[in-house]
Amino acid sequence: MSATSHSVGGMDTLPYGSWPSPIEPAAVAGGTLRIGGARFVGDEVWWNEGIPAEGGRSALMREGAENAEVLLPAPWNVRSRVHEYGGGAWTADDEGTAYFVEQSDQRVYRFRPGGVPQPITPEATNTAYGDLVLAEGALWAVREVHGDAPVPERDIVTIPLDGSAASGSGFVRSVVAGSDFVAYPAPQDGMLAWIAWDHPDMPWDAAELRLGAIGADGAVADYRVVAGGHGDADVAALQPEWTAPGELTFLADEPAPGRDQRWNLHRVRVSGGLAGEPRAILSTDADTGGPLWNVGTRWYAPLPDGRILAVQTNGSDQLAIVDPATGSEELLASPLTGNVLVRHERDGMVLLTGAGSTVPGGLWLLDVAGHALESLRGGQSSLDDAYLPRPRALTVPGPNGPVHAFDYPPTHPHVRAPEGELPPYLLLVHGGPTAHSSGTLSLAAAFFTSRGIGVLDVNYGGSTGYGRAYRERLNGGWGVTDVQDVAAAASGLVEAGLADGARVAIKGGSAGGWTVLCAVADTGVFAAGISRYGVADLRRLVADTHDFEARYLDGLVGPLPEAEQTYIDRSPLSRPETLTTPLLILQGSEDPVVPPSQSEALRDAMAANGVPHAYILFDGESHGFRRAETLERAFASELAFLGEVLGFDAPGVQPVGLE
Repeated sequence: MSATSHSVGGMDTLPYGSWPSPIEPAAVAGGTLRIGGARFVGDEVWWNEGIPAEGGRSALMREGAENAEVLLPAPWNVRSRVHEYGGGAWTADDEGTAYFVEQSDQRVYRFRPGGVPQPITPEATNTAYGDLVLAEGALWAVREVHGDAPVPERDIVTIPLDGSAASGSGFVRSVVAGSDFVAYPAPQDGMLAWIAWDHPDMPWDAAELRLGAIGADGAVADYRVVAGGHGDADVAALQPEWTAPGELTFLADEPAPGRDQRWNLHRVRVSGGLAGEPRAILSTDADTGGPLWNVGTRWYAPLPDGRILAVQTNGSDQLAIVDPATGSEELLASPLTGNVLVRHERDGMVLLTGAGSTVPGGLWLLDVAGHALESLRGGQSSLDDAYLPRPRALTVPGPNGPVHAFDYPPTHPHVRAPEGELPPYLLLVHGGPTAHSSGTLSLAAAFFTSRGIGVLDVNYGGSTGYGRAYRERLNGGWGVTDVQDVAAAASGLVEAGLADGARVAIKGGSAGGWTVLCAVADTGVFAAGISRYGVADLRRLVADTHDFEARYLDGLVGPLPEAEQTYIDRSPLSRPETLTTPLLILQGSEDPVVPPSQSEALRDAMAANGVPHAYILFDGESHGFRRAETLERAFASELAFLGEVLGFDAPGVQPVGLE
């Protein structure tokens, strides 16, 4: 279709998809901040930030006189590989000494600005550290050791601060082990609290809060389960924090009368090494907590006056100040409505990361007393707001119950479509599948909407942010329930007259890519699909993937070998004749979660079927694209692909070269 412009009433008229946009692929690649943590260090604020222009490395940074100052120059890369997805990769004391995990060798290093990092853990090719915590005169961490056994060993350890463990005069001490997975080391006065879970559970299924006394040898010999795990109901505990001597606060989605299971604040008293009965601080129909993909993630912070600042999620995020003494809460007016996490608190000042429907993602400073929020990094866009869509919450009925989504309509200050034309739409499927889309201002969405392509971001059944029942809707039904939900969301948009039913495409990565492939194979709803490192064969996924998710499919599909036929029946590669919808397949060459073999088998099936497709392999990329050049090419290719398949001119990008 050729795009011919004419002007009516001061507005140019162009077909949807062909609108000129100032948002180039490079702007999307470099314009989305990826901040992994932040804290107060003396009078400064330090954080780590991904730098796409430097291969996606994660740099340690601090506030400068005018701009952010990089503390750790290239090639240093602050990133943990514990549980594959990492987290808690650095911490620092008030005197300005940082401790961080280096991506290349996974050792822990000590560093002061202006100096050269020095290792403080032994050299070992099979060991990783994460969830770093400075407490009780030592550095605490989760350690992961890959030995001869098929399952890595994980324990909580203490690392001497003086570097003696690296030199051989000291050692890394194991404090507690005996679980497949551990997280959140929280020591106080000879006691250690932590979170633990075992295969086949994921941490959001059933994770225990454990408490034990640290013996004279520095190890925990025995422990008590304070909350969580398998009982009358499965409960997932999170984020233990000592909020006062003998007072342990934590998150758990314990059942409560009259509502779904939600992560809420709880507290338990500890005296003489013994814990009392936990009690709920506040019981709300919202989640303070989420899926623990990255260790060290925090959703609340205790305040100096005894109250608690918490993030509450029910579709969107809301900041609240909770008073444990009264069980009451005060909701804070804030532009932050999505992806909000609490990073650090000091004297009533709180560092947050997050975004909102009117502000992009960034690092923020909240003055709790004054209810004042200041942007420290990001949080502002250099683009004209008139090009940025305002997401609107949308709920449509589906065969499994209501389906929640956020709609980003085509948005342009100077162009409109011909009268009577309906826009093409790109439906987004998040990964996880327990992740959550929260309707924040998105350059990635604006890249398409400013060109006249609507975006629908769907929280299908299995997503977090709507309670345990919504999350567990997917149990046993991955590849069926999620497909039905995304199809219902797309159909609801079309039935409302908001989208052209013949031009709805679907895009997703990782677990979202699986849903994309199943949706194009099993429904007639979508005209095109985009898979970023998507799962195409469940049995290959089980054989190839890493330990953290090695038993994930037990709950999502069924245990093996009993459910093997289900794995075969649902996998698109097991029934390649159903793959008749044009596909763009994007893959990283170093992906340990979904190896290239899956995408290459998918490519071969498309070629055998004679279906238009393109396969792009990005050398050196892992699971989730990080490099600027990769992201730029990926977005450009997606736009070109949509134009070629859905029938509109896509100005400014080269054809993707369909085969």
